[in-house]
Amino acid sequence: MAGTPYRAIACQFDVGREAVRRHAEKHLPAMLAKAHNVEEVARADDLLAQVRVLKDKAVTILDKAEKTGKLRTALSGIREARECLSLLAKLLGELDESPKVNILLSPQWIELRKVILMVLEPYPEARVQLAEVLSDGS
Repeated sequence: MAGTPYRAIACQFDVGREAVRRHAEKHLPAMLAKAHNVEEVARADDLLAQVRVLKDKAVTILDKAEKTGKLRTALSGIREARECLSLLAKLLGELDESPKVNILLSPQWIELRKVILMVLEPYPEARVQLAEVLSDGS
């Protein structure tokens, strides 16, 4: 992993250069992936710690502002504390902001439903059955 030539490693451990090459091909990618994951986790932990410190500072300023009656500053403290909590929740995966799509309200789905029912018009039993299933889901 340090870039030492295979020949030097082979001499050091009294093995063939090809054995070192095969070993590197087989094991180094997994080791590098693990090292990368450890580095990412460490960065994420550091980021979480920094956000927690910011949140604590914002809450401290908020408390001081409330005690001294500086309401404008207190409101700013509340906003900052809220933003820190929101960021912390996102980083911890506790806040789901993924978009939600209701396909049943989509104009494309409504049009497709009409077309399907129209195509099934010559098959009344199938049409009724499909209509029942579709109305249960919507």
